[in-house]
Amino acid sequence: MAAAKANAAPEDILVGGQAVIEGVMMRTPKAYAVAVRRMDGSIEIKKEYVKRLSEFWKPLAWPVVRGFAVLLQSLVLGIRTLNFSFSVAMMDAEPGKAAPKPKEGAWLPILVSMGSASVVAIFLFILAPLWITTWLKGYFPAVHNWILFNIVDGVIRVTFFLAYILLISLLKDIRRVFEFHGAEHKVVHVWESGEELTVENARTKSTLHPRCGTSFLLFVMVISIIIFSIFKFEAFTAIFLSRVVLIPLISGLSYELIRFSAPRCRTGFFRIVTLPGMALQRVTTKEPSDDQLEVSIRALKEALELEARNAGAAAAAA
Repeated sequence: MAAAKANAAPEDILVGGQAVIEGVMMRTPKAYAVAVRRMDGSIEIKKEYVKRLSEFWKPLAWPVVRGFAVLLQSLVLGIRTLNFSFSVAMMDAEPGKAAPKPKEGAWLPILVSMGSASVVAIFLFILAPLWITTWLKGYFPAVHNWILFNIVDGVIRVTFFLAYILLISLLKDIRRVFEFHGAEHKVVHVWESGEELTVENARTKSTLHPRCGTSFLLFVMVISIIIFSIFKFEAFTAIFLSRVVLIPLISGLSYELIRFSAPRCRTGFFRIVTLPGMALQRVTTKEPSDDQLEVSIRALKEALELEARNAGAAAAAA
């Protein structure tokens, strides 16, 4: 496994993932696999090939633009894998139920889930902070300054985000998810270090990773303060709509910054830039057990196997 990594190009070895209910999803450039632990100790697997959106439309590979494309695809894939892990959990709740199979045309539930999540996120992290900041203008004249207005708005938004993370971390079921999140990071570290994918090697790795989605969201919160300050509007409705419209630009810039800073996170300026996100991961990741590491390793091995199969098919076709 280490030798395979050493002989591969960086594009071929970039992996990432996501914690799901009692499991982990691992993603490679051309495939993904999700592994979920059942109550009887067995592991349910779902794996599929996946194409980047840029393969359908080349401009989606452009810098900044690609960040929003990656975000959209990650949201869709995340919801699909969460639904799979939930289905597996229901199998244990209903003994004798067959393993869930991928369904064609199952986009409506995904779109509904994405739409509902988007509405909640827009209300909690855009509309509510904006309304509170506008209300504060009536009591603090200094907030009428557009730069200060956006700083106050941004501080409230970050506070809401941190409070949300801290509150859900108190839930027992979420703590389990955070343990699988830590397992995902440890296994990614093993792969990136060129070591064999074993539980023993994974135990020694950090649960923190500079390319984590938690860090990405914190980047979004901070960069939004700068971007919102550039585009000035007077009416509340115009300000709110501009914040929604600017989400693709902000997510794209955040993606480029975290992608550029991640390999350099141990030195100088980039260490400072990535430090807040890494610190927040101490909340969103927990130390996993060996069986959780095993699930994460299985997910990555399955994804890598599918990735290799895809590369072999492409080579044969060429």
